[in-house]
Order: sequence, then structure tokens, then C-alpha cells
Amino acid sequence: MLGTLDAGTRERFTALGRPVRFSGGERLLREGEPGTEVYLLLQGWFKVLATMDDSREALLAVRAGGDIVGELACFDTQPRSATVLAVGKGAARLIGRQEFLGFLSVDEGATQAVMRAVGGKLRWATRRRQDFGGSDVHTRVARVLVELARSYGRREGDGVAIGVTLSQPELATLVGASEPSVHRVLRALRQHQVIDTGYRRIFIRDTAQLDGIAGPDVTALIAPSPQAPATLPPSRRPPRPT
Repeated sequence: MLGTLDAGTRERFTALGRPVRFSGGERLLREGEPGTEVYLLLQGWFKVLATMDDSREALLAVRAGGDIVGELACFDTQPRSATVLAVGKGAARLIGRQEFLGFLSVDEGATQAVMRAVGGKLRWATRRRQDFGGSDVHTRVARVLVELARSYGRREGDGVAIGVTLSQPELATLVGASEPSVHRVLRALRQHQVIDTGYRRIFIRDTAQLDGIAGPDVTALIAPSPQAPATLPPSRRPPRPT
């Protein structure tokens, strides 16, 4: 998972801090501010944004219930490197820095869980940088979709719905490609019946084929459900859509 704590750790964290609720467009954390608290996200969708050289805010990642945000600035006391924005209604636990660090100092299991969550985020960022320099746009789009499905997807019939609402410009930012290029890839994937798209919605119809396009560097573990196995079946790498 990209930054998700396991269920046991989440339960222990819910004894800390205080509950807070958010509406769409509300900012939990602001880039450049000091790190005086962390949030354990409980419900809703959240976007991680950073300011570019041209003053635009670009999408870096998405977060959802079970994720923790704001922990890095609490660890190193440096200003926050990104903004976290609530997409719609959401709920979280607001935990002060001292309470957060004090809890980790006495709970080794929680410390390890937080470190795994931080590692997941860093691996995501590293993969994006590697993909930007060495993979074509088809592969990059497929890998981002596979990883979003793995962390935030839900089974619907024979496919997987990516629960995050993303616009094509936002997906292009995650992929590191131009919007027209991403649009062409999505159109090709639709034509090959790999995905369906709607307004800010992506549904993966053929998870095995998308896994093949993403390539062997991605382990396509789709979010488990009682009706479906956690691991996709093996597949041969199909020809890339053109």
C-alpha cells in the first residue's frame, strides 16, 4: 500500500488525538507550514499537492482512509513539502506531534507500521522518477492505474473500480506526460476493452491485460474482497495498444 497502516495499528492510533471532519476543498495540511501534527485518515479521499515553478499546484499522490499524512514534517521538524486537500467529505484523527512521537517511542509495532507506510510512499515516488526517465507513456499509465487499483481499488463484478476521482490532467501529472498523450493511451485502452472511463472515473475491465502492459516490475495485487483473490492470475505480456 502507498501509505496505509494495518488495521491493528489504526485501531491503536484512534485512541490518540481528537476526531475531525472535513468538507470538499478543505486543506488539512499546507505546504511550507511547520509540522505540528499528523492526521490518521479514516474516511474520504484526499489529494497531495505541491506548488510548481509556475505557481500551479500539481497532484503528487492520493490518500484515503487508513493512510497517515503529515508524519515526515513531525519527524524532521522541517516545513511541510506538500498540501493535503480533502476531495469531498472526510473524517480523520488529528494527533499532535509530541503525542505522536511519544506513542511511537513506547509502541514498537506502531513504529514499524509507520515506517512501512513511509517506505511505501518513498517507493511510489522512486518508481515515478524511474518511469519518467525510462518507460513509454503506455507503460507509465498502466503502472499508475495498477498501483492505484492495488491500494484504493474495489471489486465490482469481474473488474476493479479505482475509487479515486481523477481528471485526465491530474492523471497526466501522476504519469509525468502531457494530457494529449495520456488521452490517447486511455482511448487505446478503451478500444482494447482494458478499461472503461467516465467523468473522473476509471474502471479496469481486464486486470490481467493491464498488468501485462505495466510490465514485470509491478506486482499487480488488487485490493482483496471476500469474493475475489488478492492476486491477479499470471498473464503473458500482450502487444501494447497503438
